[in-house]
Amino acid sequence: MTKPGSPPTNSEVAEWLGGEAFEYWKRLANFIDRHYPGVFTPEWLFGGRKHGWSLRYKKSKSFCTFVPEKNRFALLIVFGAAEREKVESIRDSLSAEIRKQYDAAHTYHYGKWLLITVDSGTVAADVQLLLAVKRKPKV
Repeated sequence: MTKPGSPPTNSEVAEWLGGEAFEYWKRLANFIDRHYPGVFTPEWLFGGRKHGWSLRYKKSKSFCTFVPEKNRFALLIVFGAAEREKVESIRDSLSAEIRKQYDAAHTYHYGKWLLITVDSGTVAADVQLLLAVKRKPKV
């Protein structure tokens, strides 16, 4: 996952993440495919040997980035000012863990960067809510 050249295959991602983390990876990728049909073309990006590969979902602006780490699946979402207001409107629907992470995330002048470790069904459901704030689902 940290070698330049070709992006990783699904089997390489599965091996790198481990079985449980890869299930959450597939669950959220399927969620995006189902609820945003034809909107995003996932793009593998190489961040150098230190950061390795990541899978970005983007149309005109970034939607989210899947970050495969060794035995861990992390997902990055950047919220602009208007999106942060929308997050506040669904705040009570999020788990205490994600609310805490959201509050602790640093806010830059161009957005709030939230890196979430997806390691439970609850967190995956919270991510789906947060993605719906970023962009309203088509389906």
